[in-house]
Amino acid sequence: MVQDLPLFPLHSVLCPGIALPLHIFELRYRLMIGRCIEREQAFGVVLIRDGREVGESAGRIARVGTSAVIKQAGRYPDGRMDIVTVGARRFRIVNVDEKSEPYLIGRVTWLDDPMGGLPGEAEEAAQRVGSRFLEYLERLRPAPTPGGATPGGATREGERTEEAPFDMLAEISPAPGVQAPEPFMAGDDVGDGPRRELLLASARRLIRTGDATAVSYLLTGLVQLDLSIRQELLELPDTAARLRRLDLLLAREIGLLGQHLRPLALDLGSLVARRN
Repeated sequence: MVQDLPLFPLHSVLCPGIALPLHIFELRYRLMIGRCIEREQAFGVVLIRDGREVGESAGRIARVGTSAVIKQAGRYPDGRMDIVTVGARRFRIVNVDEKSEPYLIGRVTWLDDPMGGLPGEAEEAAQRVGSRFLEYLERLRPAPTPGGATPGGATREGERTEEAPFDMLAEISPAPGVQAPEPFMAGDDVGDGPRRELLLASARRLIRTGDATAVSYLLTGLVQLDLSIRQELLELPDTAARLRRLDLLLAREIGLLGQHLRPLALDLGSLVARRN
């Protein structure tokens, strides 16, 4: 079945089950989100593949995205809004209407989430990849120096290194044109060590849900990946295929971290400053 869905192009990949807080300030998206709230309607988050603005060029967005359900919303006196959304269902764009509204309207079909693979394969892969993910998080833990500073790792070819963002567990993929609150911003008085332990405990609970599909999307949203790879994972046809790919990616990252090569991290400060 083909359905109309308002589209919000972002430099971000939203996965089903992942929370995405957004600060809405551009007029066309205030209008879009306001209508979604009034109609109790979801909107679609799609990755901008090229450039910073979609404008009249809908060909610059990915063809597969995820619907975002608005869970919380608040409005400022000047019309800006803060919303909290959660990814719901994947969709594929059939075509895009760029003329009817100030924002894009996608004609979309909904994608199923088959388990794929042999019987039991996805469930076994989820346990294996979940354990590998915990090892990955442990290796991302900064090792303090005698002076209390955290040493930087070596640089991979063509990459710039930054401090590994452990806070990805609390907030995933802030997007251009939106401002996402800092993780644990309210009443955040715990030190780095206790904070990391809390985040690790949260990760352990999340990967032990017993839902292989949910685990596959959770890890797609949490592992530090180039956006093109995250989009590739989102587009894979079934859970087993996604977990197999994650298994390979995590094995590679763990190996590189074992050589003290830090993964390329998101520049959270510059992401906040971008415009949609």
